[in-house]
Amino acid sequence: MSSDSHASTYRGYAVGFGLSVVLTLIPFGIVMFDLLENSVGWAIAIIFLLGGAQIMVHVYYFLHVTLGNEDGWQAMSLAFTAVLLVIILAGAIWVMFHLEENMMPAHELIERVEQLP
Repeated sequence: MSSDSHASTYRGYAVGFGLSVVLTLIPFGIVMFDLLENSVGWAIAIIFLLGGAQIMVHVYYFLHVTLGNEDGWQAMSLAFTAVLLVIILAGAIWVMFHLEENMMPAHELIERVEQLP
């Protein structure tokens, strides 16, 4: 075990687990207790930011991907993880804000269609 692989020790696993729990409980508390009920945009931003941080904690502490000198493969893997993270988060935000376009029509429209001859 090299000196820069402190994340692969039991203490590193405990730190990673602790960070994961905290990064899970904060968004859960925001949603469960309506802490930001008047500003949904801030709630979504905080939840997504902490979700992205949790993914990076998992990559570092549990997958052991660092910016060490492994011929750049780990750095490229970390960059790929960051790109996928941006794509997933941006796609999730896009889907959430465009849901009503893809939902069933409102009840008034259904009633108008049913009244047609």
